[in-house]
Amino acid sequence: MRVVTLLSDFGLRDGYVAQMKGTILDKCPSAVITDISHDVERHNISMGSFILETTAPYFPKDTIHVAVVDPGVGSPRKAIVVECNNAIFVGPDNGLMAQASEKLGLKSIHEIREKEFQREPMSSTFDGRDVFAYVAGLIASGRKPEDVGPKVSHRSSPGKRSSVRCCT
Repeated sequence: MRVVTLLSDFGLRDGYVAQMKGTILDKCPSAVITDISHDVERHNISMGSFILETTAPYFPKDTIHVAVVDPGVGSPRKAIVVECNNAIFVGPDNGLMAQASEKLGLKSIHEIREKEFQREPMSSTFDGRDVFAYVAGLIASGRKPEDVGPKVSHRSSPGKRSSVRCCT
């Protein structure tokens, strides 16, 4: 049994959150899915980051947090998995997971590039379901964060800013 949390700006008036949950459960039927919030103001990365940072530490070690506040969907921004000492974060590389990942002991960041970690058919506008929830389901079922793709440098050198927006 693996805990997976969801944070988004989707709201709850349609089936998008349910589609993400279904995708996770399809890959890991024993997953325990908990909603952090789906009422983040649309595209408000700062608000989502604050909620994630102040909530994630209260979940069991090795919880997988899927965070999707993504005004850049469809753009060339990276899709990433952030492995920490106490948790795993899955989402867009737009700063949303930065504070929480630092707080929970950032270990490594991997770009989601391997095709087996992308649901088919894949929508051009719903990475929350087709990439992030899909990856979370696979990791919950036993795959490793490093399986998703290449490691991305999060420190260019001591004292310098990160080259990955997750950790800037």
